[in-house]
Amino acid sequence: MREVWRMWQYSPMVVLTVLTAGTFAAILIPFKGIPLIPGVTELRPANVIPVVFGLLFGPAGAWGAAFGNLIGDFFGTLGAASFFGFWGNFLAAYLPYKMWGHRPLGRLKGHLPRFILAVLLGAMGCALLVGFGVQAMQLLPFSVIALAVLINNGLVALILGPFLLGLLQPRVNRWDLYWQELMDPEDRPPGPAPRLGLALVWLGAAGGFLSGLALGFGLLGGPTWPSLPVTLTPFLLLLLAGCFLM
Repeated sequence: MREVWRMWQYSPMVVLTVLTAGTFAAILIPFKGIPLIPGVTELRPANVIPVVFGLLFGPAGAWGAAFGNLIGDFFGTLGAASFFGFWGNFLAAYLPYKMWGHRPLGRLKGHLPRFILAVLLGAMGCALLVGFGVQAMQLLPFSVIALAVLINNGLVALILGPFLLGLLQPRVNRWDLYWQELMDPEDRPPGPAPRLGLALVWLGAAGGFLSGLALGFGLLGGPTWPSLPVTLTPFLLLLLAGCFLM
């Protein structure tokens, strides 16, 4: 995870962060008038940006997605939940690029199953964190917002992602803007246990998301069962630990 902090030492990475944030916000804002859940989320074709720009620009894409979502919130959905939206969209870009690793983006067809899994992982991580925050603040049930985030993030990225990657990847390579080429190897080392980290991330994101839905729909729980935020906290801790190990 060192690259997340070290990237601020590289001017091109800072520029790519601004580019990602501006692009994400510019596509988000016009759709604020088409709410899916009024005051919380809307139709978001822009959700293809965190995955694609994360794969291309690494940590710059992750920070850009986080700041871009925050900018978009100033146009109708800014509130306490924006904190969780910031970090949720960070994960929506961070988890896919960490899972993708060093595989060539130009051969997406050969790695299509991994791309699908990377999109789903990012979408579940984002949905878990946003749903947890909204439920903890008693704004909306976890099952409502988490499903909306998963569908909004996952479907958009799966449908538009391959097309946008195919359009941008050759140009990013031609202009030497791929993040692993911009940062020195010592500033982007793998984590201490990448495979364990990936396993923990999957366990935290998928386990937390599914547990939250099961609780929300009454498939788990009872009079003595802990509250949903308490139940989901261990999964969030597993997700966080996995991020540091990847």
